[in-house]
Amino acid sequence: MFQFSDITTDWTLFLDRDGVINYEKKDDYIYNWEEFKMYDGVLQAMQRFAQKFGNIILVTNQRGVSKGLMTEAALMDIHNNFIKATEAAGGRLDAVYYCTALSADDANRKPNPGMALQAKADNPDIDFSKSIMVGNKLSDMNFGRNAGMHTVYMQTTHPNQPLPHPAIDYAFKNLLNFAQAL
Repeated sequence: MFQFSDITTDWTLFLDRDGVINYEKKDDYIYNWEEFKMYDGVLQAMQRFAQKFGNIILVTNQRGVSKGLMTEAALMDIHNNFIKATEAAGGRLDAVYYCTALSADDANRKPNPGMALQAKADNPDIDFSKSIMVGNKLSDMNFGRNAGMHTVYMQTTHPNQPLPHPAIDYAFKNLLNFAQAL
């Protein structure tokens, strides 16, 4: 298992969105920026991550688009506003990858590693052995494992996840707690 002291600016941080950065709606989707409510400390965490990681990448499943419940333009508006808020707080987000596919078999739908492979194709400097996937579900952890990454579990939405777990390297209460541990 990796140590936080191993992390240098040649490492990549992959972040899930709903339930990690913002409150997720139970059995529903965040439809627009007005519904996107960040957890306390997220912007502070993003500032800290910008100092520690060479790449910071958002990877998120967003079936609501393909279900016709929201538009891709609304999804992109959420991400653009989050990027602006992050940059205003001294942080950064280098790329956003999302999967709108309905089928669990889609190569880009977590836990399948397609979004990670897209990120590496766009940025060949990404080394999955020097990458961390942060998420709040086992599908996020399995996405990380399927791409050869280390994993950090957020206990925001499923605090009773049994630990230790083979797909989870570290677990934290929230994103700020993880950032502070770095």
